Amino acid sequence: MLEIRNLHVAYGKVVGLHDVSFTLNKGEILSIIGSNGAGKTTLLNAISAQVKTSGEILLEGKALPRKGHKVVQEGIVQVPEGRKIFAALTVEENLEVGAYLNHDSKETAKMIQEQYEIFPILGERRKQHAGMLSGGEQQMLAIARGMMSKPKILLLDEPSLGLAPKIVANVFKVIESIRETGVTVLLVEQNAVKALGIADHGIVLENGRITKTGTGQELIKDPKVAEAYLGTRKRD
Repeated sequence: MLEIRNLHVAYGKVVGLHDVSFTLNKGEILSIIGSNGAGKTTLLNAISAQVKTSGEILLEGKALPRKGHKVVQEGIVQVPEGRKIFAALTVEENLEVGAYLNHDSKETAKMIQEQYEIFPILGERRKQHAGMLSGGEQQMLAIARGMMSKPKILLLDEPSLGLAPKIVANVFKVIESIRETGVTVLLVEQNAVKALGIADHGIVLENGRITKTGTGQELIKDPKVAEAYLGTRKRD
């Protein structure tokens, strides 16, 4: 569905991504893990046309446009790190912003109700200013707002960042439910255990390069991955 070929990103003399290639298959969750500065967010920003790139990014066999709004129009939507909701707007107004490409008010209202079914807490808070929500609720709102654009592919950047363990578990259940609706997910996440646990496939990114690939379970069982990212030490 999404094919990345020899992707390269540089910030001046600093290389952000080097010769990155992989395929994201329709209907799967692909998790990208790696340490801080490995290039994970750069990868999402490259796909979203937020940074200059060389190489190829293909969606369903066609070159993806290199303008951010056209990438969204093609069905790729990024939920950025740090949530970045509109704090002064209500929950419902945030969702309406997410549907800006849709000009059918009845359809937009239906889509909002669908998000309230997925995220009941947002329905309860619909008239509340988004800035008054808890961190977990704001993350739910950010994901719901992304879904309002009717994505083919949802790019999630660190959705569990700063959240309590119980809320993290809920967020990952939501990500799995999104896959069940037919939306493909590319997940960047520091919580490697959770990310690989729900992933169909995974990628390890180090210093802008892919160093390992495999199914989520294969990477969880890989001793080097476990030691570096899963908090598991090798036995002497």
